[in-house]
Amino acid sequence: QVQLVESGGGLVQAGGSLRLSCAASGRTFSYYGMGWFRQAPGKEREFVAAISISGGNTNYASSVKGRFTISRDNAKKMVYLQMNTLKPEDTAVYYCTANPGGGSGWSIWGQGTQVTVSS
Repeated sequence: QVQLVESGGGLVQAGGSLRLSCAASGRTFSYYGMGWFRQAPGKEREFVAAISISGGNTNYASSVKGRFTISRDNAKKMVYLQMNTLKPEDTAVYYCTANPGGGSGWSIWGQGTQVTVSS
């Protein structure tokens, strides 16, 4: 079973950048689709970005497309979310998640990391 630990969150001014990292444990990491979700106060958790097992395919929410980039390093068991041109509405707890496939969906979650964007 893969376990996920996020890092890299913090406070940044609007227009700034942050890079989130997600460290995975477990031997099967390279077989999992990976993604990032976020949850703002009083709102439901929402999809941000996803990346395929090989890293060759990515998908983004329309609200972050062109500003955020998801990537992975299977050798290091890491997933990253580069966030540029941050806006106050990007403020949320960001969660790393894994999809083991076989109909499991996004079934493995990290504890989350807070991102706060000041105006």
